[in-house]
Amino acid sequence: MPRWLRGLLVVLGVLATVLVGLASWDNLTARGSVADPVLKRDVRIVRDSWGVPHIYGKTDPDVAFGLAIAHAEDDFRNLEEVVAAVRGRGGAITGQDGAKIDFAGALLGANATAARHYGELPQDARLLLEAYAQGLNQYAAGHPGEQRIRGLFPVNGRDIVAGFMLRSPFFFGLDRPLGALVAGDPVPRDAGPADERGSNGFAVAGRRSSDGVTRLIVNSHQPWEGGVSWWEVVVHSEQGWDFAGALFPGAPYPLLGHNKTLGWTNTVNRPDLIDTYKLVVNEAGTEYRLDGKWLPLESRRVWLRVKFGPFVLPIQRTTYRSVHGPVIRNDKGWFALRYAGIDDVRQVTQYYRLNKARTLDEWQRVMDMQAISGTNFVYADAAGHIGMFYNARFPDRAPGYDWKGILPGDTSKTLWTRYMPWRADPMTVDPAAGWVGNSNNTPFLSTAPADEQKREAFAPEMGIETFVTNRALRYQSLFAGLGDRQISRDDLLRIKFDKGYDKAGWAGAWYKQVMAIDTSQAPDLAAAQKLIGQWDWTLDCIGPADTLVTLAFADAARSAYMNKPRPDAAPALRAAVDTLQANYGRLDVPLGDFQRLRHGKVDLPVCGGPETLRAIIDTSDGKGHRVGNNGDGFIMLIEWAADGAVSSRSVHQFGAATIRTQSPHYADQSPLFAAERWKPVWFDSEALRSHTESSTNP
Repeated sequence: MPRWLRGLLVVLGVLATVLVGLASWDNLTARGSVADPVLKRDVRIVRDSWGVPHIYGKTDPDVAFGLAIAHAEDDFRNLEEVVAAVRGRGGAITGQDGAKIDFAGALLGANATAARHYGELPQDARLLLEAYAQGLNQYAAGHPGEQRIRGLFPVNGRDIVAGFMLRSPFFFGLDRPLGALVAGDPVPRDAGPADERGSNGFAVAGRRSSDGVTRLIVNSHQPWEGGVSWWEVVVHSEQGWDFAGALFPGAPYPLLGHNKTLGWTNTVNRPDLIDTYKLVVNEAGTEYRLDGKWLPLESRRVWLRVKFGPFVLPIQRTTYRSVHGPVIRNDKGWFALRYAGIDDVRQVTQYYRLNKARTLDEWQRVMDMQAISGTNFVYADAAGHIGMFYNARFPDRAPGYDWKGILPGDTSKTLWTRYMPWRADPMTVDPAAGWVGNSNNTPFLSTAPADEQKREAFAPEMGIETFVTNRALRYQSLFAGLGDRQISRDDLLRIKFDKGYDKAGWAGAWYKQVMAIDTSQAPDLAAAQKLIGQWDWTLDCIGPADTLVTLAFADAARSAYMNKPRPDAAPALRAAVDTLQANYGRLDVPLGDFQRLRHGKVDLPVCGGPETLRAIIDTSDGKGHRVGNNGDGFIMLIEWAADGAVSSRSVHQFGAATIRTQSPHYADQSPLFAAERWKPVWFDSEALRSHTESSTNP
């Protein structure tokens, strides 16, 4: 064999070894956590005729164990990705997108916080978390073929806490300043979401209802797929835990819904709970100055495991931390972030306690824990109480600083360490109007104007949002249109499923801009203007302009919700016209033909649109259609009769088996969802008996 050929074979052998190593090193080097003690569980999983699991257990931990197994049966893929993100291995599954979350987890110190404070949690909460982790481990061990990476399991209770610590700050907008700092861009002055996640919530007291029934509408807007998509469950424990609702992957209990005597839903709020500090750091990048003293800047090297094709490559990054919180270095300097709930793990206990509260007073005492840093709660109960609570963990900030801007990081005067009490938050409880609502808007539009709290009663340092959505303007107008008469169930559902735009908000201003475009040299745009001029201000799949408006208004709706400058109307109209002409050869395309709900073989028309109360947020399929992927998803109607008896109905945009394509429950609720109809929630065990599909004892 020629020498050159032998040399080439050696090089190829080395290269092959390197490639095999890159393809396998992550799986070979990763290890799961130390599992909590494995205990025998007394639990039964009953699935109803819609495939929704009802978990029955002797103890609350037994129920949490069964809940984890049932969720994994329906949605192991998303559970695995959530666990991977917590363990810093999201990039090994989903590539660069996952690696960004891995870096965020390392930067925020989610695992370190969980480990540091786990032992401080009450024993019953720890037992619940550990039982849930045991359920995940048991399912993973029994289904190795479903695991995309090795060494991810087992998990333990600390991992479940770390998941909460990683995700919760992003619900009140941490991704906006964090993303800006990483990119070296100006930090936004306003709080709020980085995308179009929203929500609606409404409650009507029995004294205002036409039939004496107290009603609550659960209507959280989340992505239809992924790590924060809703999954429905009903739980029953012999220790008194009875709850029907929905949760995200990684949560050991429902996050919203109802028990026998009370219920709540959540809507994203955008109070100013995050502060950015400019640090003074020495040239070596090892110390920062605070009150005239130099303190060590903590640094830690982390290895991100990032999937590129068949390979998982190690990429090194360094995280920094000051007494303020996580630190980002960019070409403009060193910046620290401090946010509500930093280094506090108690929210896992608060959600559990809320599940088991029985009266408004007891529920409020749990809320006094103030461990859930941000999100509105719209509440109702069997006694007829209702409320809209602008729940936020407001830092106790010193006056005299621009708390929305970049703060000096070299003085402890800007370094808050305490919070204002929860009872100081804006809240509207049992208003005379008999109704409350929220659609991601200022808390001073929670009920009828005569019953509202006064904005001036709250200090400016709190940073309470002033934002008003189209949805808020619509529900205010629709409730006002009822006058003083009693509110029926149909009245409430008409409000919830309303598809209109308010001319007094951003939509009215955008409409005027579109109609002011000079179309004298563009006959096709002139025709579009004329069609929009006939629009009835609703996206109900009836009017001939609905599809054109949906296309032309989409970017404006997104910008308005994210509180960004509106885009120019002329290019938006041109793009909408070109899209419709290219794909349909006409402008008056029926909205139901254009906007679709798709899941597996299901392909249905769906009405509504961005920033309407019937919120449908969608994306292009590249073939002339828009396909829903966010907005209205899991919806629940909860009712307490005059005698206190509870009943509920719900609907999911897909079904219980969210990723199991071969399951009959993969998309069996989609026709109901598209038609704005409900399925029953068989909360009572006797009612469930005649609607049982399966029963297992894991």
